[in-house]
Amino acid sequence: MTRILSDPEILGGKPVVKGTRLSVEHILGLLSHGMTHEQILEAHPSLTVDDIKEVLRYAAEALHNDVVIDIASKKGAE
Repeated sequence: MTRILSDPEILGGKPVVKGTRLSVEHILGLLSHGMTHEQILEAHPSLTVDDIKEVLRYAAEALHNDVVIDIASKKGAE
């Protein structure tokens, strides 16, 4: 994962999207409260769709859940 960074000097080491001070936790919170990708991108223009996808992959890996990754790879195989 190249878009997610943990640095003790940024937000106390919380994982953030590289080049921003937007934490993975914050973006997941926005998604869990019903914001769409488009709404998040509008509210945070420094983010990209790929950043949001990387946040979701990071969360899935942190939870040892490979379902998100398997679904993505199966779609590409069809």
